Amino acid sequence: MLNYVVISGSGRPQSESARVGEYLRQRLIDLQLSDDNHCSLIDLGTSPLPLWPEHNDALWHEYAARLQAADAVIVITPEWHGMASPALKNFFVLASKAELAHKPGLLVSVSSGVGGAYPLSELRSSSFKNNRLCYIPEHIIVRQVNDMLHPGPVVDDSDLRLRPRIDYALGVLSHYATALCAVRAAVDMSVPEFANGM
Repeated sequence: MLNYVVISGSGRPQSESARVGEYLRQRLIDLQLSDDNHCSLIDLGTSPLPLWPEHNDALWHEYAARLQAADAVIVITPEWHGMASPALKNFFVLASKAELAHKPGLLVSVSSGVGGAYPLSELRSSSFKNNRLCYIPEHIIVRQVNDMLHPGPVVDDSDLRLRPRIDYALGVLSHYATALCAVRAAVDMSVPEFANGM
């Protein structure tokens, strides 16, 4: 069974990002891509990391252990003023190749309006350099997030279209997770000359 970590990048407790993260975690289980023991949610709103550099890093060690065990990650960011959240950027300052190298990542952006594209571009361009996280080509944008992915009957056309797209993206992520296991086993990440990305 593949191991997944869903990262809710909002710094706010009880955020829409965390709600979407829990929906995605449950979909991984419902689609039999994982199970409850191999699929966890890191919520940076309810359990925030200290700003880097911080030496009181007990929480980071817990997160790092979960990430090291993961075969794939789902990274969820709210769109704040067209940018990824500060909590998520701080997370990526702390994350290293020891936790994320050559693991597939699915990017998910949430927006209370019709935006959501800019944070994806930002994260694709800068959040993988030294940790070597491999974002897959698929991504999800949850627009009008307050109205999306709630339990009960689906009445909104956008919600109706989004749900199968999410299931498809999760399936693609699972294929990447399986394929990249062999890559991680083959790549020597201990070469000091290439410890950081270019």
